[in-house]
Amino acid sequence: MKKNAIQPLFLLYLWRKVVIMVAFTFNFFIMKIWLDGKLVDQSEATVSVFDHGVLYGDGVFEGIRFYSGKVFRLEEHIVRLFDSMRYLDIHCPWSFEEVCNATKETVAANGMEDGYIRLVVTRGTGDLGLNPRNCPKPSMFIIVQNIALYPAEMYENGLSMITSTFRRPNPDILCPQVKSLNYLNGISAKMEAVAQGAGEALMLNQRGNVAECTGDNIFIVRNGVVMTPPLTEGALGGITRHAVFDICAELGITCIEKVMNRFDVLSADECFLTGTAAEVIAATSLDGRKIGSGVAGPVTGRILARFRTLVRE
Repeated sequence: MKKNAIQPLFLLYLWRKVVIMVAFTFNFFIMKIWLDGKLVDQSEATVSVFDHGVLYGDGVFEGIRFYSGKVFRLEEHIVRLFDSMRYLDIHCPWSFEEVCNATKETVAANGMEDGYIRLVVTRGTGDLGLNPRNCPKPSMFIIVQNIALYPAEMYENGLSMITSTFRRPNPDILCPQVKSLNYLNGISAKMEAVAQGAGEALMLNQRGNVAECTGDNIFIVRNGVVMTPPLTEGALGGITRHAVFDICAELGITCIEKVMNRFDVLSADECFLTGTAAEVIAATSLDGRKIGSGVAGPVTGRILARFRTLVRE
Protein backbone atom coordinates (compact mmCIF):
# COMPACT_ATOMS: atom_id res chain seq x y z
CA MET A 1 0.00 0.00 0.00
CA LYS A 2 1.29 3.47 -0.87
CA LYS A 3 2.27 5.91 1.88
CA ASN A 4 -0.40 8.47 0.91
CA ALA A 5 -3.04 5.72 1.24
CA ILE A 6 -1.91 4.76 4.73
CA GLN A 7 -2.11 8.30 6.14
CA PRO A 8 -5.91 8.71 5.79
CA LEU A 9 -6.45 5.32 7.44
CA PHE A 10 -4.22 6.32 10.35
CA LEU A 11 -6.04 9.64 10.75
CA LEU A 12 -9.36 7.80 10.70
CA TYR A 13 -8.08 5.48 13.45
CA LEU A 14 -6.98 8.45 15.58
CA TRP A 15 -10.29 10.23 15.04
CA ARG A 16 -12.21 7.13 16.10
CA LYS A 17 -10.16 6.90 19.30
CA VAL A 18 -10.78 10.58 20.09
CA VAL A 19 -14.52 10.18 19.57
CA ILE A 20 -14.61 7.15 21.87
CA MET A 21 -12.60 8.93 24.59
CA VAL A 22 -14.88 11.96 24.48
CA ALA A 23 -17.94 9.71 24.56
CA PHE A 24 -16.72 7.90 27.67
CA THR A 25 -15.72 11.19 29.33
CA PHE A 26 -19.16 12.73 28.93
CA ASN A 27 -21.01 9.44 29.48
CA PHE A 28 -22.89 9.31 26.19
CA PHE A 29 -21.12 6.32 24.74
CA ILE A 30 -23.67 3.75 23.53
CA MET A 31 -22.50 0.32 24.61
CA LYS A 32 -22.79 -2.45 22.05
CA ILE A 33 -23.85 -5.85 23.35
CA TRP A 34 -23.78 -9.10 21.40
CA LEU A 35 -27.15 -10.79 21.84
CA ASP A 36 -28.14 -14.04 20.15
CA GLY A 37 -26.20 -13.47 16.96
CA LYS A 38 -26.07 -9.71 16.51
CA LEU A 39 -24.71 -6.53 18.07
CA VAL A 40 -27.37 -4.29 19.58
CA ASP A 41 -27.43 -1.11 21.65
CA GLN A 42 -27.55 -1.54 25.41
CA SER A 43 -31.18 -0.37 25.52
CA GLU A 44 -32.16 -3.17 23.14
CA ALA A 45 -30.26 -5.94 24.96
CA THR A 46 -33.07 -7.63 26.84
CA VAL A 47 -33.93 -11.18 27.86
CA SER A 48 -37.33 -12.65 28.63
CA VAL A 49 -38.68 -12.78 32.18
CA PHE A 50 -39.34 -16.45 31.36
CA ASP A 51 -35.67 -17.14 30.66
CA HIS A 52 -34.51 -19.95 32.95
CA GLY A 53 -31.29 -18.05 33.61
CA VAL A 54 -33.41 -15.34 35.24
CA LEU A 55 -35.91 -17.66 36.92
CA TYR A 56 -33.54 -20.33 38.23
CA GLY A 57 -29.94 -19.31 37.60
CA ASP A 58 -29.92 -21.99 34.93
CA GLY A 59 -26.94 -21.10 32.79
CA VAL A 60 -23.19 -20.57 32.68
CA PHE A 61 -20.85 -17.64 32.21
CA GLU A 62 -17.26 -16.59 31.71
CA GLY A 63 -15.48 -13.50 32.95
CA ILE A 64 -12.69 -12.61 30.52
CA ARG A 65 -10.13 -9.80 30.39
CA PHE A 66 -8.73 -7.97 27.41
CA TYR A 67 -5.65 -5.76 27.32
CA SER A 68 -4.64 -3.38 24.54
CA GLY A 69 -7.64 -4.65 22.59
CA LYS A 70 -6.50 -8.30 22.75
CA VAL A 71 -8.41 -10.93 24.69
CA PHE A 72 -6.32 -12.75 27.30
CA ARG A 73 -6.42 -16.56 27.01
CA LEU A 74 -9.70 -16.47 25.10
CA GLU A 75 -9.62 -20.09 23.98
CA GLU A 76 -9.05 -21.38 27.52
CA HIS A 77 -12.12 -19.45 28.68
CA ILE A 78 -14.30 -20.74 25.86
CA VAL A 79 -13.14 -24.32 26.46
CA ARG A 80 -14.27 -23.96 30.09
CA LEU A 81 -17.56 -22.43 28.92
CA PHE A 82 -18.30 -25.35 26.61
CA ASP A 83 -17.29 -27.86 29.31
CA SER A 84 -19.76 -26.25 31.72
CA MET A 85 -22.48 -26.33 29.07
CA ARG A 86 -21.86 -30.02 28.39
CA TYR A 87 -22.15 -30.79 32.10
CA LEU A 88 -25.49 -28.96 32.29
CA ASP A 89 -26.64 -30.43 28.97
CA ILE A 90 -27.04 -26.99 27.38
CA HIS A 91 -26.77 -27.39 23.60
CA CYS A 92 -25.14 -24.23 22.33
CA PRO A 93 -26.35 -23.24 18.83
CA TRP A 94 -23.02 -21.51 18.15
CA SER A 95 -19.75 -23.30 17.50
CA PHE A 96 -16.53 -22.82 19.46
CA GLU A 97 -15.10 -20.64 16.69
CA GLU A 98 -18.29 -18.58 16.43
CA VAL A 99 -18.26 -17.84 20.17
CA CYS A 100 -14.58 -16.81 20.00
CA ASN A 101 -15.28 -14.54 17.03
CA ALA A 102 -18.37 -13.05 18.67
CA THR A 103 -16.30 -12.20 21.75
CA LYS A 104 -13.62 -10.45 19.71
CA GLU A 105 -16.29 -8.70 17.63
CA THR A 106 -17.90 -7.27 20.78
CA VAL A 107 -14.57 -5.97 22.06
CA ALA A 108 -13.83 -4.30 18.73
CA ALA A 109 -17.32 -2.78 18.50
CA ASN A 110 -16.92 -1.01 21.84
CA GLY A 111 -13.52 0.44 21.01
CA MET A 112 -11.99 -0.06 24.45
CA GLU A 113 -8.31 -0.79 25.00
CA ASP A 114 -8.59 -2.56 28.37
CA GLY A 115 -11.67 -4.04 29.98
CA TYR A 116 -13.72 -6.96 31.16
CA ILE A 117 -16.01 -9.29 29.21
CA ARG A 118 -19.01 -11.06 30.67
CA LEU A 119 -20.15 -13.88 28.38
CA VAL A 120 -23.41 -15.51 29.52
CA VAL A 121 -25.26 -18.52 28.14
CA THR A 122 -28.70 -19.25 29.61
CA ARG A 123 -30.94 -22.25 29.19
CA GLY A 124 -33.28 -19.94 27.30
CA THR A 125 -36.95 -19.04 27.44
CA GLY A 126 -39.30 -21.64 28.87
CA ASP A 127 -42.11 -21.67 31.41
CA LEU A 128 -42.40 -21.53 35.20
CA GLY A 129 -41.59 -25.21 35.55
CA LEU A 130 -38.12 -26.60 36.27
CA ASN A 131 -38.05 -28.94 33.28
CA PRO A 132 -35.17 -27.80 31.04
CA ARG A 133 -36.72 -29.61 28.08
CA ASN A 134 -39.30 -26.82 27.97
CA CYS A 135 -36.55 -24.40 26.91
CA PRO A 136 -36.03 -25.16 23.22
CA LYS A 137 -33.18 -22.75 22.50
CA PRO A 138 -30.37 -21.33 24.68
CA SER A 139 -29.63 -17.61 24.68
CA MET A 140 -26.20 -15.94 24.72
CA PHE A 141 -25.10 -12.39 25.35
CA ILE A 142 -21.70 -10.74 25.64
CA ILE A 143 -21.07 -7.53 27.62
CA VAL A 144 -17.89 -5.44 27.55
CA GLN A 145 -17.24 -2.98 30.35
CA ASN A 146 -14.63 -1.51 32.67
CA ILE A 147 -14.19 -3.24 36.02
CA ALA A 148 -12.28 -2.55 39.22
CA LEU A 149 -12.94 -5.40 41.63
CA TYR A 150 -10.81 -3.96 44.43
CA PRO A 151 -9.64 -0.39 45.15
CA ALA A 152 -6.19 0.51 43.83
CA GLU A 153 -4.76 0.86 47.35
CA MET A 154 -5.48 -2.82 48.06
CA TYR A 155 -3.12 -3.80 45.24
CA GLU A 156 -0.42 -1.75 46.96
CA ASN A 157 -1.11 -2.71 50.59
CA GLY A 158 -2.90 -6.05 50.26
CA LEU A 159 -6.43 -6.90 51.27
CA SER A 160 -7.87 -8.29 54.49
CA MET A 161 -9.84 -11.53 54.63
CA ILE A 162 -12.29 -13.13 57.03
CA THR A 163 -13.18 -16.81 57.25
CA SER A 164 -16.74 -17.22 56.06
CA THR A 165 -19.25 -19.27 58.02
CA PHE A 166 -20.65 -20.40 54.67
CA ARG A 167 -19.00 -23.56 53.37
CA ARG A 168 -18.43 -24.55 49.77
CA PRO A 169 -20.93 -27.30 48.91
CA ASN A 170 -19.78 -30.84 48.22
CA PRO A 171 -19.18 -31.65 44.53
CA ASP A 172 -22.17 -33.99 44.54
CA ILE A 173 -24.37 -31.03 45.54
CA LEU A 174 -22.94 -28.35 43.26
CA CYS A 175 -19.98 -29.12 41.00
CA PRO A 176 -17.26 -26.47 41.57
CA GLN A 177 -15.94 -26.86 38.01
CA VAL A 178 -19.18 -25.54 36.54
CA LYS A 179 -19.10 -21.74 36.36
CA SER A 180 -22.86 -21.44 36.67
CA LEU A 181 -25.11 -18.43 37.16
CA ASN A 182 -25.90 -19.68 40.68
CA TYR A 183 -23.49 -17.60 42.80
CA LEU A 184 -25.61 -17.32 45.96
CA ASN A 185 -23.05 -19.28 48.00
CA GLY A 186 -20.28 -16.84 47.15
CA ILE A 187 -22.55 -13.81 47.49
CA SER A 188 -23.51 -14.89 51.01
CA ALA A 189 -19.84 -15.13 51.98
CA LYS A 190 -19.09 -11.78 50.34
CA MET A 191 -21.84 -10.16 52.40
CA GLU A 192 -20.09 -11.41 55.55
CA ALA A 193 -16.79 -9.90 54.40
CA VAL A 194 -18.38 -6.55 53.58
CA ALA A 195 -20.22 -6.47 56.93
CA GLN A 196 -16.89 -6.98 58.73
CA GLY A 197 -15.01 -4.42 56.63
CA ALA A 198 -12.87 -7.04 54.88
CA GLY A 199 -11.97 -7.20 51.22
CA GLU A 200 -12.62 -10.90 50.76
CA ALA A 201 -13.90 -14.05 52.47
CA LEU A 202 -11.99 -17.31 52.73
CA MET A 203 -14.27 -20.28 52.07
CA LEU A 204 -13.70 -23.73 53.52
CA ASN A 205 -15.18 -27.00 52.32
CA GLN A 206 -17.26 -29.43 54.39
CA ARG A 207 -14.06 -30.98 55.85
CA GLY A 208 -12.75 -27.62 57.04
CA ASN A 209 -10.06 -27.41 54.36
CA VAL A 210 -9.44 -24.31 52.26
CA ALA A 211 -11.33 -24.33 48.95
CA GLU A 212 -11.09 -20.79 47.54
CA CYS A 213 -12.50 -17.33 48.15
CA THR A 214 -15.85 -15.96 46.97
CA GLY A 215 -14.68 -15.59 43.39
CA ASP A 216 -10.91 -16.03 43.51
CA ASN A 217 -8.41 -18.86 43.87
CA ILE A 218 -6.02 -18.62 46.81
CA PHE A 219 -2.26 -19.23 46.95
CA ILE A 220 0.17 -19.18 49.86
CA VAL A 221 3.96 -18.98 49.90
CA ARG A 222 6.02 -20.92 52.43
CA ASN A 223 9.84 -21.03 52.32
CA GLY A 224 9.77 -19.83 48.71
CA VAL A 225 7.33 -22.54 47.57
CA VAL A 226 3.98 -21.45 46.13
CA MET A 227 1.01 -23.63 47.08
CA THR A 228 -2.68 -23.70 46.20
CA PRO A 229 -5.50 -26.14 47.08
CA PRO A 230 -6.18 -28.87 44.52
CA LEU A 231 -9.42 -28.55 42.59
CA THR A 232 -10.76 -31.59 44.43
CA GLU A 233 -11.07 -29.39 47.54
CA GLY A 234 -13.86 -27.40 45.90
CA ALA A 235 -12.07 -24.75 43.86
CA LEU A 236 -12.84 -23.62 40.33
CA GLY A 237 -10.10 -24.22 37.79
CA GLY A 238 -9.31 -20.54 37.32
CA ILE A 239 -7.69 -19.29 34.12
CA THR A 240 -5.51 -16.87 36.11
CA ARG A 241 -4.68 -19.77 38.44
CA HIS A 242 -3.36 -21.63 35.39
CA ALA A 243 -1.40 -18.53 34.36
CA VAL A 244 0.31 -18.42 37.78
CA PHE A 245 1.46 -22.03 37.33
CA ASP A 246 2.98 -21.00 33.98
CA ILE A 247 4.61 -17.90 35.49
CA CYS A 248 6.12 -19.87 38.37
CA ALA A 249 7.58 -22.40 35.93
CA GLU A 250 9.07 -19.56 33.89
CA LEU A 251 10.54 -17.81 36.96
CA GLY A 252 11.90 -21.02 38.49
CA ILE A 253 9.53 -20.91 41.45
CA THR A 254 8.21 -24.22 42.74
CA CYS A 255 4.41 -24.26 42.60
CA ILE A 256 2.42 -27.21 43.94
CA GLU A 257 -1.11 -28.21 44.86
CA LYS A 258 -1.51 -28.92 48.57
CA VAL A 259 -4.48 -29.61 50.82
CA MET A 260 -4.48 -26.84 53.43
CA ASN A 261 -6.52 -25.36 56.26
CA ARG A 262 -6.58 -22.04 58.14
CA PHE A 263 -3.38 -23.01 59.97
CA ASP A 264 -1.49 -23.11 56.68
CA VAL A 265 -2.81 -19.70 55.66
CA LEU A 266 -2.07 -18.03 59.00
CA SER A 267 1.44 -19.54 59.21
CA ALA A 268 2.32 -18.69 55.59
CA ASP A 269 5.03 -16.20 54.63
CA GLU A 270 2.78 -14.70 51.94
CA CYS A 271 -0.69 -15.09 50.52
CA PHE A 272 -2.27 -13.89 47.30
CA LEU A 273 -5.50 -14.34 45.38
CA THR A 274 -6.04 -14.77 41.66
CA GLY A 275 -9.00 -14.31 39.36
CA THR A 276 -9.87 -12.81 36.01
CA ALA A 277 -11.45 -9.72 37.56
CA ALA A 278 -9.06 -9.55 40.54
CA GLU A 279 -5.95 -10.46 38.49
CA VAL A 280 -3.24 -11.05 41.18
CA ILE A 281 -3.61 -9.36 44.58
CA ALA A 282 -1.88 -9.92 47.93
CA ALA A 283 -3.92 -10.93 50.99
CA THR A 284 -2.19 -9.66 54.12
CA SER A 285 -4.50 -10.63 56.98
CA LEU A 286 -7.06 -13.23 57.97
CA ASP A 287 -9.61 -12.68 60.73
CA GLY A 288 -7.68 -9.68 62.01
CA ARG A 289 -4.34 -11.50 62.19
CA LYS A 290 -1.39 -10.68 59.93
CA ILE A 291 -0.24 -13.12 57.30
CA GLY A 292 3.56 -13.08 57.19
CA SER A 293 4.85 -9.53 57.61
CA GLY A 294 1.41 -8.06 56.91
CA VAL A 295 2.43 -6.59 53.56
CA ALA A 296 2.67 -7.92 50.02
CA GLY A 297 5.66 -10.26 49.91
CA PRO A 298 8.52 -10.52 47.39
CA VAL A 299 7.36 -13.73 45.69
CA THR A 300 3.88 -12.25 45.21
CA GLY A 301 5.54 -9.12 43.80
CA ARG A 302 7.54 -11.10 41.24
CA ILE A 303 4.50 -13.04 40.10
CA LEU A 304 2.35 -9.90 39.85
CA ALA A 305 5.04 -8.05 37.87
CA ARG A 306 5.36 -10.92 35.39
CA PHE A 307 1.59 -11.25 35.11
CA ARG A 308 1.24 -7.57 34.22
CA THR A 309 3.85 -8.02 31.51
CA LEU A 310 2.34 -11.28 30.27
CA VAL A 311 -1.12 -9.84 29.63
CA ARG A 312 0.40 -7.14 27.40
CA GLU A 313 2.48 -9.51 25.31
